[in-house]
Amino acid sequence: MPYITIGGRSLAYEWIGGGARTLVFLHEGLGSIAQWRDFPQRVAEADGARALVYDRYGYGRSEVLAEPRVGTDFMHREALETLPALLSALGVTHPVLVGHSDGASIAIIHAGAGHECQALVLLAPHVFVEDLSLRSIEALRRQFETTDLPARLARYHRDAVKTFRLWNDVWLDPEFRHWNIESFLPAIRCPVLAIQGAEDEYGTMAQVDAIARQAGGPVEVVELADCGHAPHRDQPAQTLAAIARFLRRLGG
Repeated sequence: MPYITIGGRSLAYEWIGGGARTLVFLHEGLGSIAQWRDFPQRVAEADGARALVYDRYGYGRSEVLAEPRVGTDFMHREALETLPALLSALGVTHPVLVGHSDGASIAIIHAGAGHECQALVLLAPHVFVEDLSLRSIEALRRQFETTDLPARLARYHRDAVKTFRLWNDVWLDPEFRHWNIESFLPAIRCPVLAIQGAEDEYGTMAQVDAIARQAGGPVEVVELADCGHAPHRDQPAQTLAAIARFLRRLGG
């Protein structure tokens, strides 16, 4: 797996497939390249595109978090500093950003700040904090402390404890209760596909409804029944079909 240094930190990344369009996959709060499984490849093959997948700092095979903790603005820094630098270094322009959960929020901030994107595909995005999200994240902390969850995460991350704390501590910080990125939505002019599971334990349809109501460009909303927080894992066929249709409408 190749590595690239961005902002003084070593990040793991991977290219998949080939084609004129570039899809950039942004993983969830406890995600990594490996945890996407074969989904980037399947989307790239369906669209005849190439896919870029990378591990954010502190995740997967990328450099282990050196700081005792990250700030509550970690998604803003990823969207406004690291991601633009990474895309520039790898020669990526006008990408389609495919983000899951925190990755979807990063995509919103990036596009809403004026960075050029062909489109956004948002899987279970967050634009504000819901009580449901916090309850589920608190429950996951208890699982991390009492079950084999650390060992399971260790299969994907170089330091599973630091990776978990990076994400969990921020979301449960009282200051983060006021986190809100709706102000970025009106400046998003590119087409958006927002996919939300009806049984998502970390967010409700209020998230994608806010995106559809406030985004400056066209928004397609897909609600999937019998689907939790990971549409690409819970309903892979329906999710892939929705994304493939959306990308075909974009044209080349």
